[in-house]
Order: sequence, then C-alpha cells, then structure tokens
Amino acid sequence: MASPFLDNPVDIGAQIVQRALRRERVLRDKQNPLAFSDANLHEKYRFSAEGMLYLCRLLEPHIKNPTRRSHATTVPQMICIALRFFASGTYLYEVGDAEKLSKNTVCRTIRRVVIALQKYLNKFVVFPGHLPTVAIKEGFSNIAGFPRAIGVIDCTHIPISTPIKEIEATYLNRKATHSLNVQITCDHQCMVTSLDARWPGSMHDNQIFENSSLCTRLREGLFDGVLVGDKTYACQSFLMTPYPDPETTPQHDFNMALRQTRRKIEKTLAILKARFNCLRDLRVSPERASQIVGACVVLHNIATIRKERVPEEYYLPPDDDIDDDVDPITWDQPAGRAVRDAITAEYFTDQLNTFV
Repeated sequence: MASPFLDNPVDIGAQIVQRALRRERVLRDKQNPLAFSDANLHEKYRFSAEGMLYLCRLLEPHIKNPTRRSHATTVPQMICIALRFFASGTYLYEVGDAEKLSKNTVCRTIRRVVIALQKYLNKFVVFPGHLPTVAIKEGFSNIAGFPRAIGVIDCTHIPISTPIKEIEATYLNRKATHSLNVQITCDHQCMVTSLDARWPGSMHDNQIFENSSLCTRLREGLFDGVLVGDKTYACQSFLMTPYPDPETTPQHDFNMALRQTRRKIEKTLAILKARFNCLRDLRVSPERASQIVGACVVLHNIATIRKERVPEEYYLPPDDDIDDDVDPITWDQPAGRAVRDAITAEYFTDQLNTFV
C-alpha cells in the first residue's frame, strides 16, 4: 500500500508493473528522414525506404549541396521535401511546416529536384516502351484481343494558375478554367511511354497529336504497330479509333475490344494523379507546370518499375463515362479506315482467329 510520507508514494509492486508496461523510447536520427516504416513513407512520399534510397543515389550528383555549412539540407531531406509536395499538392509553407523548414528552402529544393528529374525524362519515358515490341503487342492483345497495339493515347487537363494576361485566353479550357492539356501514351503495364506537356488547355487533343514528335515518327513508319485512341482522334493508318456508327457485329466487336484496351490509359492517368496529388492543381506558371508534370511522370515510371505500392484511392471512371466529355472528330483518313476495316475483317469477323 502506498505511504503518504515517502518521496515516491507508489509501492514497489506498482513500480514493477509500471516499468513492465512502459514503452521503450525510440530515438530517430533527425538527419535521416527515412528512419520510418514503409507504410509511413508510402503515405507521405509514395515510395518505400529502398525506393527513396534509389532516388537519392540517382539524383545526388545533380542536387547535392557542395558543403554542409549552415546546416545545409542533405540529399535525403531534399528528396523528402520534393516528394512531400508531389504527393500532397499542398501549399509550400505547409510542406515546410511538415518538414520543419522555411518556405524559401522548400521552394528552392523542389525546383532543384524537378530540374534533376527532367534530365532523366528521355531515359525513363521511351516509346513504345522498355520491353520488346512483340511483348508489348502480346500484352495488349491479352486484354481484349485487340491486335498490333503498341500503345494507348489520351490527353488530360492539369489545372494551373492564371497565366499572364497576354496568353491567359489560350489556357482557358472548355470548362472555363486554366489548364495544360497534356498528351500521354502508355503500355499494357501502365508505364508512360511518351509525354507532351507543352500545350494550353484550349488545344484540342487531335491537334496536339498532329503537332507532336510522336505523330511525326509514326508517320515516318519508325514503329511496327498502331496506337489506340478514342473518338477525339482522327483514324489514321497508325492510330486506330472506334467506328463512329458501327453497323455490323464485327464492327461492334472491334469497338468493344478497342474500348477495353483503351482503359489502360485511363488507369494510368488515374494512378498518376492519385500518386501525385499536386497534378490536381498546380499553382504555378505554364512553364513550371510542364516541368513538374515531367518530373512526376519520371517518378511514376520509376515507381512502376520498382513495383512500389499503388495508391488505393485512385478513381477509374465507369466505362460508360469515359468519352462523355470530349469533342469527337467527324472525319477519318481513308488510309486509317482501310487499316481499321482490314483489322476488323482479319481478327473480328471470325472469332476463332487469334493474334500472335
């Protein structure tokens, strides 16, 4: 029983119980932001500890401070600051509060990491992909039986701050908000295989494609296969789009296979935006926004290659809603119609045929 006349009125038995139940303090190195569980790191930064160490090794030659004077931020700290911004999309001062750094330091660090990631854009984003073309075709064919596909294409709007007055109107999209219209292609594994983030929100998807280097390379016949797109694109010999008014069963089957195959780009965009919430509203200029999009795409491909955890909260729109908010193209090129009819006749007229 406790005595009121002792300095420690708790009896010996109670002290033993307290010591047994007391949790051992775990002291973490404040200079090592990676000293947390993978679950915690995924929630904050979208990468595991091993993935973040890989990013540190990859970017260190480009972002490392030449000295540790004045307590300069370390490479792991810089990676954490940038990933915290990409993953959360919050204001810079909130990122600074979370990482216990000033807003100016956060801004400079994010800028440095973005520029460093841009240097790897052509290494990690390759068309038609890092796998052999035959493997990519087979991967797409396994989805719904659509043959010859080497990629799926679509555009997505990335909201940005109001640009300067001289160019403001060109960045107004059909919803009367300012955005970039970003063209992306992907493979069957949701890897981004090409990116064009230069264009304002008022630009139509097909116009962006016609002005892209990807279209030029496809027109020159540099790739063996076709892209798969929706009704916002004109059907060409290297870009298959659905029949606008299917009349026969094979044409309906062609459209169904194309639609199911094209879901890969919808999934890729959904994962990309869920992984990096900053892409839902970039409060920066068009030029800076384009660079941040490129950095996030590089990180997405690295995460995909390393099989990092996919965010559970990504939203994939219902199949019926995918094409509801687009301006359809009412003309198709004769060569495109001929290739589309040939594919329909060879692969969808007789369902016993399979693509190898």
